[in-house]
Amino acid sequence: MPHGAENGADAIDPAFIVARLEEAGRTLLALPQRGYSPGLRMNRLDIVQEAVEAYGWSEGRIRLPVPPAQRITRMDESFAWLRLIPEDRYVLRRIVGARALVSPYTDRHLYPWRRLGALLGADHKAVLRWHGEGVGLIVRGLGG
Repeated sequence: MPHGAENGADAIDPAFIVARLEEAGRTLLALPQRGYSPGLRMNRLDIVQEAVEAYGWSEGRIRLPVPPAQRITRMDESFAWLRLIPEDRYVLRRIVGARALVSPYTDRHLYPWRRLGALLGADHKAVLRWHGEGVGLIVRGLGG
């Protein structure tokens, strides 16, 4: 049962599922991608190499804060919903999973409808319809 839906606060409908999957995609893409553990990275002391760096004159790379544990837990729960789409409908799983990936920097989908259509060799309107089918299977699987 989705968080919040058990007390009637959120209805289990396609809009709710899509919103939760997109939040999960943003969370996934905001997680550290490489390097040592986030705990060590936050406690690391930066070494000043040049005097210019000491005053903040160099351009730094914008890093998103590590998502809180609650969002990571919701991400895991939301991505587990993809298993409610039967294995023989794996293309629907891939479409729903790909559309869930939303950039936390720009808030844009990594895979727009036309790009997904080109990757699958199908019309983008068909991909949109298949996405709706996949989300509908999740809604039915959750009892919505």
